[in-house]
Order: sequence, then structure tokens, then C-alpha cells
Amino acid sequence: MALVLLNPHAQGGRAARRIPVLQDWLHTHAPGSTLAAPESLAESLALLHKQPEGSRVVAVGGDGTLNRWLPALLERRLTLGLVPMGSGNDSARALGLHGLRQDAALRHALQATATPVDTGMVSWTDLQAQRHETPFLSSLTTGFDSAIALRAIQGPRWLRGLPRYLWATVKEMAQLQTWPLTVHADGQLLSNGPALFASTLNTPTFGSGLPAVPHARVDDGQLDALLAGPFQLAGVCMMLPRLVLGWHLSHPMVRTQAYRTLDITCPNGVPLAADGEYLGVATALTVRCCPASLNTVTHLQCPT
Repeated sequence: MALVLLNPHAQGGRAARRIPVLQDWLHTHAPGSTLAAPESLAESLALLHKQPEGSRVVAVGGDGTLNRWLPALLERRLTLGLVPMGSGNDSARALGLHGLRQDAALRHALQATATPVDTGMVSWTDLQAQRHETPFLSSLTTGFDSAIALRAIQGPRWLRGLPRYLWATVKEMAQLQTWPLTVHADGQLLSNGPALFASTLNTPTFGSGLPAVPHARVDDGQLDALLAGPFQLAGVCMMLPRLVLGWHLSHPMVRTQAYRTLDITCPNGVPLAADGEYLGVATALTVRCCPASLNTVTHLQCPT
């Protein structure tokens, strides 16, 4: 028995149209499972908190859905199955689930054996000196990437996936800026000065499939920092095609670093986003890897 939890707002509300199909499939193939599609985040979290510790929950949604439900999934030590139905689906890509037909993904999420994967946790201070803690599964972005995430959230509803991310990127480039960041990885100084971004990947891709850190893995007990800049507008224009093709890591102003703990300070504040969900502006943050913290169903052919 499992709870199948659908976010009716995923894919700009289009996920709600799949409810009758999912109900019919579950009635035929998994009559012991329950389908729920709460309208509010509070209702979804309350339902997750009621689940027996260690039980299986199949999430139907995308990266943003997983990010909002992740605190309850971790607290209750729930086993996560995933039916990808979002705009980004970078977590699904890393888990080997992207591209599966809905019925195949649902059957696999309900029946396959789960394996532990890593998550990340960011503790951050906002402009009002308030402290926050936010877990993430795919990525934690600061600077340019987070500003893009905010624009993507506010973008046209008819744009989906990578085109929506690229639209937001072009819009953000029109007001290009850098941030004064001091970055330490496991106590060692990585960067001190103006930067375009200093982000973290747990999955190989972010932004709907952009190969940000192709060698990143969700089960290696570490996270990967991706640092860039500073760039002028012309440099960013040249970098974007390289990022789409996965050639950006050869650029001398782009670097990656595996770590367990990352510290970033920015006196004036830097925009922050987790799994593509905009969080706010942070003056200081600490990112920690939480190894093997989420029991998750991956595809049988998943490289991790």
C-alpha cells in the first residue's frame, strides 16, 4: 500500500487533468493505494506527516513539488517514488526516470526497490537577520541562476521546460549583475570577489536539463560547487551555448569543486533558490551534504 500524492498545480495546472487517468490505473493495478491531490501545500504536508514512518509515497510532480514536500519526506523517513510531471524534472533525470511513460513510471514507483540518495541542506540568513533551513534534492543556486529561477517562476504559463529557462535567462541578461561572494569549501577558500554565481549541484543537470555538472551523482556522499565569473554581457552570451552543450567547464572562469560543507557570504545579499524555487536574498549561507538521507526509487538502468 502506498500514498500517491499529486500536485495539481504542477506543469502550470496541467497535472490536474491526469487525475481521472491515475485513478483508473490505480483502481485496476494497485487497488490498495490511495490517490490524493490536495490544493494547498499545507494540506499536502499534513497528509505526509500522517504517513507511517518509512512508508512509501509516490510523488506526482516536478522539482518544485519535491522541494516543497522534502522536509516532510525527510522528517518521516518516507520512501520516495516519483512520477515525473513537472517543468524541469532534473531530479527525475538524475534518478533515471525522465522519459518513462506515465503508467510505466507509476508501476515502477510503486513496486521497485528503493535505494538511499543524498540530499543537501542550506542554512541561510536573510536581510532581516532571520535564519532559515531549507533542504534540496537537485540544486541550490546563488546569484545569476537564482535570479533566473525567479524570472522563470514569473514567466509565461505557456512556456515549459528548457524554453522557459532560456527565456528567463535572456531577460536576466538584460540587467546583468555580479555579486561580491566569499566562498569556502570544507574550510578552504575557493573564491573572494565579484562572481556571476556560486551554485551547488547534487544532480548532473539543472534548469530543465542543462548539463551544469555532468559528473555529479546523487549517491556519492558529496555535493558539487559550480562557480563562475565575473562575466560581462558578451561573455555570458558566449557562455550560454557552451552551457547548453556541456562545454562550459573548460572555460578558465568556470570551475567545480566537490565538497561536504560550503560557506558563502555576501554583505549586500545574493538571491537564493532551491530546486528552482526562489527562496529570497541571503547575506550568509552554509550548505551541507546529507549523505544517503532519502530512500528513493531509481530506475533499474539509472547510472547511479
